[in-house]
Amino acid sequence: MSSSQLPVGDSQLGVDVGGTFTDLVTWDGAAIATGKVSSTRDQSEGVVAGATALTGGAASSFLHGTTVATNALLERKGARVALLTTEGFTDVLEIGRQDRPSLYDTTIERPAPLVAVEDRIGVSPTVEGYDGAVSAAAEAVAVSLLYGYERGPEEESVAAAIRARHGQMPISLSSRVAAEFREFERTSTTVLNAYLMPEVGRYLENLVTRSAAAGLPTDIAVMRSSGGLMAAGAAAALPAAILLSGPAGGVVAAAALGTAHGKRQLVSFDMGGTSTDVCRIEDGRPEVSYGREIAGYPCLMPSVAIHTVGAGGGSVAWIDAGGSLRVGPQSAGAEPGPAGYGRGGTAATVTDANIVLARIDPGGTLAGALAVRPDLAGHAVAGLGERLGMTETDVALGVTRVVEEIMAGAIRRVSIEQGSDPRGASLVAFGGAGGLHATALARRLDMAGVVIPAHAGVFSALGLLLSPPRVDAARTVMLDHSEVGALDRATDAVRRAALAGLEAASGAGGAVTSHVDVRYRGQSHEVAVPYAAGDGWDLLAGRFHQLHAERNGFARPDDPIEAVTVRAAATGVPALRWSELPAPVPAGDAAVAEREVVTATGTVSARVYRRAGLAPGDVVAGPAIIEETEATTFLDATDRGVVLDDGAIEVEW
Repeated sequence: MSSSQLPVGDSQLGVDVGGTFTDLVTWDGAAIATGKVSSTRDQSEGVVAGATALTGGAASSFLHGTTVATNALLERKGARVALLTTEGFTDVLEIGRQDRPSLYDTTIERPAPLVAVEDRIGVSPTVEGYDGAVSAAAEAVAVSLLYGYERGPEEESVAAAIRARHGQMPISLSSRVAAEFREFERTSTTVLNAYLMPEVGRYLENLVTRSAAAGLPTDIAVMRSSGGLMAAGAAAALPAAILLSGPAGGVVAAAALGTAHGKRQLVSFDMGGTSTDVCRIEDGRPEVSYGREIAGYPCLMPSVAIHTVGAGGGSVAWIDAGGSLRVGPQSAGAEPGPAGYGRGGTAATVTDANIVLARIDPGGTLAGALAVRPDLAGHAVAGLGERLGMTETDVALGVTRVVEEIMAGAIRRVSIEQGSDPRGASLVAFGGAGGLHATALARRLDMAGVVIPAHAGVFSALGLLLSPPRVDAARTVMLDHSEVGALDRATDAVRRAALAGLEAASGAGGAVTSHVDVRYRGQSHEVAVPYAAGDGWDLLAGRFHQLHAERNGFARPDDPIEAVTVRAAATGVPALRWSELPAPVPAGDAAVAEREVVTATGTVSARVYRRAGLAPGDVVAGPAIIEETEATTFLDATDRGVVLDDGAIEVEW
């Protein structure tokens, strides 16, 4: 594995892997270059092939967003894990919270625990006498003792006994992975980490080997779920921290765009080939979650609060048992892909619907090389129409309406359901398919407008360059108003731990922010409240009551509160700042053609623009199609787009 140091250099390469395409961006201090290639089953093949084609092996540093951890969990391709815990608690994964994933669905089943019954081992509360034995078939070990968040030395002694008997087996300790209370969630996170360690470690080793052979940098930095970078060696040891590595880059970039344009409320909207990811951003800061479920398993790793739905360009349209048209979550992926890719796919997808509607150029190419096959797309959509008794055009329109309602639900989830009014927010749309559906979504939710950034098709890869090195730290404290001194000491200690981790990883210091998870006494959930040592209990309480009211609709200022967990995040300097992005230099004609396009109100003649030919200040009135190498934007008849100084297109209606 490569060094634990984060890369430093002048020529930066960002590569983000999606389910359908792999996006690439380079920054040499003066200019941005972009690329897009099909994703491969072994992600490292597509990553290195695309990087070599774009850079010729000349990059000096390598920043990476990957879905390898997510895929390993979704596809259940992780390791066989042995769980070491305190006697009497070996079934904590089975017992969980004794609640239902869906309250009124009596048929729903929980995902099976990632540790089999025979691989769960109980040790004495003092861990004395434990000889290091684990099941012979185990490929990784999770150690999560009762109160393990404050029993680091005992967990370390268990790990030492295991290594003395079994050698260098991957081991995850709860005191290192998630030093927080809540036995079930902490154990689940530790098991997740152990489950993913071998697969993620193999992938990163393979990527380093392929990169070295291609002349690319081997000191690779990986995007973590919380919106910052960590060294590849650290990611291999803490793979639970990169479960949302892929979509986090786009959120970071959207936040930077919002800050640059003075937009206080945003929702990032990343529509790719396989899924759509949305996240609320306020005052330049993405919403961060400190506990969520991923594929049904609780994970305490901090992550940008992304909500993902299986609705992308490759999402398959189908008919349910009641005869209704449905879309996703099944995806045609990169291979064979939508029917219109001409790679053997036969199922109708969202991309095929957009080809039939001519919103995607039926005679064009995708990602610069993939020729569109309108005959195959039309055949797939028409076949669905025969079963529904609908015309090809009506089915295509129906597919777009269904997928847009799914995505609108995702936006409601991160806004209305979190106490935030989307009517004051702008939708930042990116990903290869984001611009095709953004204005319809924003109008449906009465949002303030849409911003489609420059390089929208590879925006998540650009976000890697805008992301700083980051280290997160946390410690459960359980304190009340009489212990504010202890709270300040704990806050200082956690901040120092985060900063020390950043200095060890990047060789430099950075900024530190800290929060305290606060709740009303007796509550079972907390709110993260900004806090620095010396702020005082009254200020902490006031902030908590305000945030609780915003999030939950009420506050109880006369009720006692308690500080539960202290958190800190240390961040360094990113490779690129938004202000450093070069202004667009128009090349060639902007308006290049007209095309008949189908809209909800009928067929219209739409002007077709080359985005590379648009200059700041240009106005594009709908109906219009704006094409670029990695993405397409559709403006309906009432839409009006203005090109901003940084090349972003702001759309209103």
